[in-house]
Amino acid sequence: MHPSLKPHPKRLSRPLRLTGALALLATGAMVGPTMSAFAAPAEAGWDSSAYRGGVEVIKAPTADQQTLDGTVFEDKNRNSTQESGEPGLPGVTVSNGRDVVTTDGQGRYELPAFENMTAFVTQPRGYQVPVDANNVAQFFYHHLPAGSPELKYGGIAPTGSLPDKVNFPLAQSELTQSPEQHCVVGADVQTYNQKEVEFARDGVFTDLAARSDYAGCGALFIGDIVGDDLSFYSQTRELTSMLNGPARFLPGNHDLDFDALDGEHEFDTYRAQFGPEYYSYDAGKAHVVALSNIQYPTVIPAKKGSYAYGLGERQLEWLRQDVATVPKNKAIVIASHAPLHEFFYSSGYTHAQIGEIYEILKGREVVSLAGHTHMSENLRQGDLMAGWTEKLGKAGLPFTHLTVPAVSGQWYNGRVLEAGFPTAVQRDGTPPGVLTLDIKNTEIKERFTATGDDGSDQMALGINSPTYRAWFDEYRNQRGKAPAPENPNAVTQGELSETWLTTNFWMGSTGSTVKVSLDGGETTEATRTQSMTADDVPLIGAEYTDPVATLEQLVHGGGLHDRTSHLWRLELPSDLAVGGHTARVTAIDVHGREFTETVTFEVTQ
Repeated sequence: MHPSLKPHPKRLSRPLRLTGALALLATGAMVGPTMSAFAAPAEAGWDSSAYRGGVEVIKAPTADQQTLDGTVFEDKNRNSTQESGEPGLPGVTVSNGRDVVTTDGQGRYELPAFENMTAFVTQPRGYQVPVDANNVAQFFYHHLPAGSPELKYGGIAPTGSLPDKVNFPLAQSELTQSPEQHCVVGADVQTYNQKEVEFARDGVFTDLAARSDYAGCGALFIGDIVGDDLSFYSQTRELTSMLNGPARFLPGNHDLDFDALDGEHEFDTYRAQFGPEYYSYDAGKAHVVALSNIQYPTVIPAKKGSYAYGLGERQLEWLRQDVATVPKNKAIVIASHAPLHEFFYSSGYTHAQIGEIYEILKGREVVSLAGHTHMSENLRQGDLMAGWTEKLGKAGLPFTHLTVPAVSGQWYNGRVLEAGFPTAVQRDGTPPGVLTLDIKNTEIKERFTATGDDGSDQMALGINSPTYRAWFDEYRNQRGKAPAPENPNAVTQGELSETWLTTNFWMGSTGSTVKVSLDGGETTEATRTQSMTADDVPLIGAEYTDPVATLEQLVHGGGLHDRTSHLWRLELPSDLAVGGHTARVTAIDVHGREFTETVTFEVTQ
């Protein structure tokens, strides 16, 4: 369904997203969805359990330190200082962004030091790193003696010579010890101005403030935190202060110091605010690897849009060492800003070092996450598209690749709802929102929650008729200016043979099934519009669109939905009688979870 006026159990004082055909456009009455439960146990209140503090830095009496060393310790009294009775923790991973070591029996580590490095600890299972007042995880130390070059947004202040010790405090945590984890992933918050900060606050961050299931694993925001103006990082921190769990970040192509595109300092302001460009942490039996895969410069002189996708040799070597420390009985979640593979731009998309990345992860249980494209994609192991064979071979994708819908949706476009956020329907027809990884031991299930919804809304149902397709083709280049069709859920008897019911199953994938019952009759299986096979290229055009999405976009603004990997359709019988009809649609995802919605439409003479 899409922005709906039905009351939300967590937002009784706010109107909600319309579902089904958009309420202001559709004539068919919508019946609320049913779904199998996603039981998520309530955790202890975050305010009472949050471990607040920072890294302990002990200054050296002289300036001749050549290596970085210190201790990873259990901070029993949670004051961020190692004191008597607070032992060092053995076997914990620490890195300088190039080398990876594990602490000895007393929790001590030693690392080579080099200019402009960020040292960090990998949070182990059963422990939590401290967070600051805004819930931003504190697990790192920057070493940049003279500070950043002069930058518009400040960069990193001079750190001086190496300290005597950098000690990383950890507090015991039942939350991260639990084999059941719920990890929130948000892509592309991407606020360009204060108005958009308010949209983010009234939308996704208000939703997350009402949830308590992610206190262990926390929330990971995977790039494009702001929209080029890095002064808005302070507002981002205010947003994360609303969370009920730790916040971690990755940089995207809009998070750079564009006055330092030198391959060394373009992420300095990001690092000063949020931490390392790349790192890892554990929660339950999952190992999360956060990668920075936006590379500058690719041309000289560097330009704002001249980035490429890749890790660089230093990060690739770190990834190789980091994964080598992970036991084979753990699942690995790879998160990055840009996708390793994706459907929408598959004909021209390339990611450097993809072969090396897959080789490092070979034989592991892996799920890959990314944002960047402002849409939803759920690509499963074995999926293959034309042009992928050279890099993947005939076996297709080696593991699941998820593209996370953007917090900003289609860059906060569209009409603003009474709840205080815009419809912002994205180019694949998905509304804005967040993804949650529900992890039990090493089993990972993805769950999408649209902004303003409780997670039960997982699809949009529409009528794709010749009249609709003609309207789409006429106004596809006039987004936000098209006249609304008089009755989008009506079809004439003469058009029935060329009309189908569409189901945009937002997290649908290979292995998903969509079944339809018309007027209480027998159930028929719908057909996916994209086959995801070796000979397949994205099928583009009005007949491969979700009318619910485009009715919102062309009339009110947003993306242009002309293709998606998660659309199913069922041809309507050509002998349907004149009058009203009801379709009951059940979508079953790859994990066997069922979601049911109904839509009404009218056949006219």
